[in-house]
Amino acid sequence: MRNSQVKIGNKWVGDGHPTFVIAEIGINHNGDINLAKKLIEASTAIGCDAVKFQKRTVEVVYSAEELAKPRENPFGPTNGDLKRGLEFGKKEYDIINAYCQERDIMWFASCWDKQSIDFIDTYNVPCYKIASASLTDDTLLQYTKSKGKPIILSTGMSTLDQIDHAVSVLGKDNLIILHCTSTYPSKTAELNLNAVTKLKDRYGVPIGYSGHETGLVPSVIACAEGACVIERHITLDRAMWGSDQAASVEIHGFARLVRDIRLIPEMMGDGNKIVYESEIPILKKLRRV
Repeated sequence: MRNSQVKIGNKWVGDGHPTFVIAEIGINHNGDINLAKKLIEASTAIGCDAVKFQKRTVEVVYSAEELAKPRENPFGPTNGDLKRGLEFGKKEYDIINAYCQERDIMWFASCWDKQSIDFIDTYNVPCYKIASASLTDDTLLQYTKSKGKPIILSTGMSTLDQIDHAVSVLGKDNLIILHCTSTYPSKTAELNLNAVTKLKDRYGVPIGYSGHETGLVPSVIACAEGACVIERHITLDRAMWGSDQAASVEIHGFARLVRDIRLIPEMMGDGNKIVYESEIPILKKLRRV
């Protein structure tokens, strides 16, 4: 049985509906709420359906040893300084929530631990994202499912057996699966865009694409292949400091991507071969027999 439609907020996602475009702000805000607001504003202006953040309880997700490792960054000399500096709390998410409501754009987050899920749940987000890194965490999958919201599952660095298991834990109701390659940026030869069709046939749920490549063409191709969700990281400047910036899309590029995605249904047509009225003058002029 196919579960080809999922409702996120006031929008249906899946077969027969416009592509749902997610601008992943993630941690590209660099710990600066004003930068986050600029990215929300830009995402709204270019016609994205939602923006996405990432939420972690730093001391839960990372070990004390990992946090203590030396790592020079704008927030201090250790990895822990970096992770804490990039993490927004209630003050910032209150601003994000109000700002998105004012601009009528949905927002949600990838939550990396149960405490983060509970925190984000206080904002009544329309759905949850499960990051590729969490696909094999049954406890987190089950806890996310317990919130009763649609789930978007990324499948980077995962085998089909692992995806099968995650789907068995989550169930297919209210589930969207994203094909993904978890390298930043991804190599062209490793995008494997044909997997969009394979996943659609295998699971019978809406399938999307989360891209980390440079350029726009692969995301447009994925959409033409049947991806009903396109997620790309958004940035003001790919040269900015930050681990995800280089695999992100700048505002002007994101605007072109959204424009091209919206044109795909018109370009694909219905598949019936006909002679268009616009061709008839050319036919009369050039065809001899």
